Amino acid sequence: MARRGNLREFQENLARRLAEADSAERRGLLGFQAGSEHWLVELPDAGEILSPPPLSPVPLTRPWYSGLANVRGTLYGVVDFARFHGEPPTAPTGRARLLLVGARSGVNCALLVSAASGLRSHEDFEHDPAADPRPWVSHRLRDLQGRPWLQLDVGALLARPEFLDAGLA
Repeated sequence: MARRGNLREFQENLARRLAEADSAERRGLLGFQAGSEHWLVELPDAGEILSPPPLSPVPLTRPWYSGLANVRGTLYGVVDFARFHGEPPTAPTGRARLLLVGARSGVNCALLVSAASGLRSHEDFEHDPAADPRPWVSHRLRDLQGRPWLQLDVGALLARPEFLDAGLA
């Protein structure tokens, strides 16, 4: 009789996990804030998001290059994403997070962002026809409350010389 109960629990657990997986597929975007801007990134490009570890400064780099972070034995170059866009610096404390990007491209890069805002669905946004001059912005969107969001094209960002050249000229 105990086996029947275990089978029922297993089936209920399996049904719940399948429903969650289906829901996760629909929520294919990760939202984050960098300075005053709200951003979205496709989950496969997002990598991992974590609290910032201590950062080691690197001399003779641009102000938006925050330094190096050791994440489980791997060094990541950390870019303050808000400061990269000309906004005030992000303190690596409180709600700030490191978004590890570039793993798919073989680049150990992390974006220091002001806060993570969770998983989002494509259906939660409508296309904004306004253009953005930054080539790493793949889409401008608006959420149901009318708030503007920018969708990050990680590959385009990692290919830009102005992003890759963190050294002072």
